Amino acid sequence: MQARVARCRADAVMVLRSMLEQGKSLSEALPDKASPLLRELVFGVTRWYWRLSEAAIELLQKPLRRKDRDLELLILVGLYQLDELRIPAHAAINETVKACDHLGKGWAKGLINALLRTHIRRRGESMSNLSEEALYNHPKWMLTHIRGSWPAFWPRIVKANNERAPMVLRVNCRRLDRTEYLGEIIRCGLGGRIDDLSADGVVLDKPVAVHELPGFSEGWVSVQDSAAQWAAPALPVKPGHRVLDACSAPGGKLTHILERYPDMGSVLAVDISDKRVAMIRENLGRLNLSAEVRVADAGDPGSWWDGRPFDCVLLDAPCTGTGVIRRHPDIKHLRRPDDLAGLVARQSSLLEQLWLTVAMEGHLLYVTCSIFPEENDCQIARFLADRDDLKVRQIRAPAGRRSRFGLQTLPGVHNVDGFYYALMQKRKSE
Repeated sequence: MQARVARCRADAVMVLRSMLEQGKSLSEALPDKASPLLRELVFGVTRWYWRLSEAAIELLQKPLRRKDRDLELLILVGLYQLDELRIPAHAAINETVKACDHLGKGWAKGLINALLRTHIRRRGESMSNLSEEALYNHPKWMLTHIRGSWPAFWPRIVKANNERAPMVLRVNCRRLDRTEYLGEIIRCGLGGRIDDLSADGVVLDKPVAVHELPGFSEGWVSVQDSAAQWAAPALPVKPGHRVLDACSAPGGKLTHILERYPDMGSVLAVDISDKRVAMIRENLGRLNLSAEVRVADAGDPGSWWDGRPFDCVLLDAPCTGTGVIRRHPDIKHLRRPDDLAGLVARQSSLLEQLWLTVAMEGHLLYVTCSIFPEENDCQIARFLADRDDLKVRQIRAPAGRRSRFGLQTLPGVHNVDGFYYALMQKRKSE
């Protein structure tokens, strides 16, 4: 048992190295059956990386060698336990020190032990000369961009990005209503409440593993943030309509559309990744729903479209993901400043190509989980600039800021993840 506990710290170091050095997301780097402690250590260090790194630099008399990057990360794991977790200090230190053996660096035990004990003695002292990155735990470029985009709200946004997001569930309205499901949750000893920010949502008092949710494997419920649940109601789907979900994976919005509109004619889901399409099919199977699913580039309709127009198109566009950092803190590490221009170009191309597939009087709903205006209202402004064949429709939602063309939510401001929605209807050219 003790060996497994120490091994968990070493495993956390390996996962963090995969993210920081190989560019893997935490969902890719973490094993499927990662223990709660391993997930806590990895997500915690990822979230508070800049502050922990500067604390480690103050503790070290001289920098570690490049080949000892694993020890540097082990120090961060130890510091995170001491600062943020309720693990007794002696246990946290002992197990972190033992992890040196699992990393093949038993010689470093004395160093790790001394550093962590020194940190305990200094814990009441404030760190001097904290950088802006360490103060707010964001890379400088991202912090600068958030501040420039939202000068009145940026402190609340970055604070929310460093907090743990609530676990929000979407109840399958084909199976039961959310009041019934809340009763099931309470009977299982879990706390929760009706979500005021979505029509089908329930918010848990604290996150749990999905296998602990009543009826999860039977398709009663899915995990989906409140703002992400606005996509399906925003699409004006009517009986017999033909619907396209472009960039569909992992299928959360697709399955919500299927749950809400059982009388629509047909739905096609497209995604460019084989692996992610497998996730769509898995979600469809668990929820006992059906749709046509294809592995294809949504931006190249000629490779998958039969020429028959769609009444409703959902474009959940690839984006920086800066609205969901509180759920995916690795975004702060994996995104680079030059990613933005490429994503904006990709979004623009998708809009142009998918607009061709929309039926006359049909609708396209553009969605991102970004808070950067370049991907949102500015993107729609560019799309509209030379067009006279569409009309922007208003999005109705329980929260958010009305923008010129759509609706924007901000973490820390609207109590949901950061999303952008814009709904456009195709009209005859004037």
